[in-house]
Formats: sequence, C-alpha cells, structure tokens
Amino acid sequence: MTSRVPALIVHGGAGADPASGREELRQGIRDAVEAGWAVLSQGGGAVAAVETAVCAMEDNPRFNAGRGSVLTSEGTVEMDASIMEGDGLRSGAVACVTAMRHPVSLARRILEDGRHSFYVGEGAMARARSLGIPFCDPEELITDAQRKRLESLTGGTVGAVALDRSGLIAAATSTGGTTGKLPGRVGDSPLIGCGTYAESTSGGVSCTGDGEAIIRVVLARRTIDILKLAADPMHACQVAMDVLVEEGRGGGGLICIDWKGRLGWAHSTPLMPVCFMAPGLDAPALTF
Repeated sequence: MTSRVPALIVHGGAGADPASGREELRQGIRDAVEAGWAVLSQGGGAVAAVETAVCAMEDNPRFNAGRGSVLTSEGTVEMDASIMEGDGLRSGAVACVTAMRHPVSLARRILEDGRHSFYVGEGAMARARSLGIPFCDPEELITDAQRKRLESLTGGTVGAVALDRSGLIAAATSTGGTTGKLPGRVGDSPLIGCGTYAESTSGGVSCTGDGEAIIRVVLARRTIDILKLAADPMHACQVAMDVLVEEGRGGGGLICIDWKGRLGWAHSTPLMPVCFMAPGLDAPALTF
C-alpha cells in the first residue's frame, strides 16, 4: 500500500461573529488542529483524528457544539453530530441528544458498532448508555454566554476532515443547531451527504451554515461530485458555495480535503474560522 502524506483541516462555524472574541476563536481552533494532528503525526487514523479535533471544540464554550451549544426556544440544549470514513463509506450519526459533552464520540461508537447508522433523541440516549458513553448534568452545557446568544440569534457548527497515511479520509461535524430552534429540529450536521461526507477515492467534506439550505442541495455530497469534475478542492468549494447561495437560497461554508491531501474551503458569511496542518508546516495555519 502506498503511504500518503497526512493532512487535517478544521472549521469553527460559518456563524462566527467577526466582531467578537477573534483571538479566542484563533486559539480554540488552533488547539483543535494540534489535538487532531497529534493523532495523525503518530500514525493514528483519520477517524480518530477528526473525532479528537471535534472533541476539542465541543469542550470549548466559544464554539456552537458540546459545551458551547446554542439553546433551543425553551432554553435547553439539543445537539447533533456525524462522522464518516471514506473507505467503506461507514457512518455514525446522532440528533437531538442532551446531557453529554461529546456527541461526536457517540457518533463514532455508532459507526464502529455498525448495527444502525443514525439514532435520534431518546433512542440515541439509550444507545449511548448501552455503549458506555459518559453523561453529564445538562446544566453543565449551559453558560451565560449561551443565554445571551439566545437573545441575539447567532449560531454555527464545528467540523474536521483528515487524510491519514493509509489514504483513508474521514470527516466529522458537530453542532448545537440554530439558536432559538424549536425542540426536535434537526439540521444538516447529522445527515450524511448534507453536512458530512467522505469518500477516500475522492475527498471529504464538512459543512456549516443554514441547515435547511444545505439539506436542499445535499451540499457535502454535491461538493464531492464537483470535486470529481474539477480536480481542485479550492475551486470545488467555491462552486459549492455558489450552489448553496443560488440553489439552496442560504449561506454557510465548508472545508474539504481531496485524496491527494490538497485542501479547500469557502464561505459566504463574514467569517468562518479555518485552521489546517500538513507536513512541512511548523505550526497550524490560520486563514483568518
């Protein structure tokens, strides 16, 4: 088997406020890349790398995932996440989960378990218990900043895409959803092909933004189809953004890695924090 050069790219959500806490965003997303890159640089797999990177952002209240998840219209937290590996096209996803710090870790366990690929609400919580996923007090997930965010109706999502030395591509996405959403609402993030997609012979994608618009155009899979024709991940991401805006009638952003380890990203919003790492770089590279 030919060894590939690993690569990792991470985003912190297309709903990030460009006027608030930019240095916190830089540090948080840099920490996520460093955590995921530590896995890849030691010979670990892409699935573990994207899970580790996303977990770092789920732990950081500056991002809309895990502990930083936005609140529903009733002041509660409902989180969605998905993860996919591109060799066997296996995936795991959860929606409307509560009382856990790392929904993406539950998604990975579901991927590995293989019985089903997508669990929602109480069924997802029951599966988490059976798989030994640790729980937390739901109040631990709610901060004063989130309560203020509920008033301002802002949001975002986090995601990561990685290529490991074996050539496996994996992608993961995690979110608290849209601020002030009705309980039970599910966006694009846990939907394979919409918010997340990975195919090792082509590339991997993680999306963020207007969930309903992303679902309308099946953005992650659509980006892979564009990539197959364009053979340029940056161009593919830019074209995909045009599709989201013009056909989906919404805004957002996405990140991509192709099978050669080349990176791409694009967004239609004022800010989408992006950071990446690859051999030859002395430190994670920020785009903002």
